[in-house]
Amino acid sequence: MNTYNYREAILYFSVQFSGNWNSIAHALHEKHPYASLEYPVDFVTIVDDDYPSCFKTLRFPPWILFYQGDLGLLDRKCIAVIGSRKCSPRGISNTQKVISVLKEKYVIVSGLARGIDQEAHRCSLKTGTIGIIGCGLNQIYPRSSAGLYDAIRKNHLLLSEYPLNTPPLAHHFPWRNRLIAAAADSLIVIEARHKSGTMITVNEMLNLSKQVYCLAGAFGEEEYAGCNELIDNGAKMILTLEDVKEI
Repeated sequence: MNTYNYREAILYFSVQFSGNWNSIAHALHEKHPYASLEYPVDFVTIVDDDYPSCFKTLRFPPWILFYQGDLGLLDRKCIAVIGSRKCSPRGISNTQKVISVLKEKYVIVSGLARGIDQEAHRCSLKTGTIGIIGCGLNQIYPRSSAGLYDAIRKNHLLLSEYPLNTPPLAHHFPWRNRLIAAAADSLIVIEARHKSGTMITVNEMLNLSKQVYCLAGAFGEEEYAGCNELIDNGAKMILTLEDVKEI
């Protein structure tokens, strides 16, 4: 009697359901029939020995991870650096300063979004960076990240729980943020407005009992209202590069 091959089933259902976590879960639970697929990019499933242990801490660990590059980067010390898409010139400058210190001992994790994410990756291309995206590995989003996609997939790690050709749908990105939180030992928010999408990743970090750091802004600075709110609620404040060195 044939045994149920969960690795093959997970790949098949992921492709069939465009990576939808609940649909995959239902199909596996009911042991729906599947077909063996040949796939053009590397992947690892939750039943594989080399599945990254960091994601097993999640309430909803990804069933499958498609990747290009060095999966072993997840075994190194990692820190997430994120912030506003519509960031200020000061936010870009602060990202450069913070990464110049962090990259000496951390792999930098971010989401390849416009603004702070892009700059965090760009500043760590000579050391180590992980880009976690909310679409298929062959879907460049935003288009301004095309050069970073290429550099990261060739020399670092590009990672997604969505199969090839899955478009960058809006609801994928809040869900993706739990992977950024799981991959990193701690998180630095460079710049965030009030009610920023950055807060979703912060909440995921807190759910995992991980430390959140924020750069503080001055009174009335709208670009840093989210950071100041987080500091008021217990995030550690970063005021100088000496503070960054102590992380």
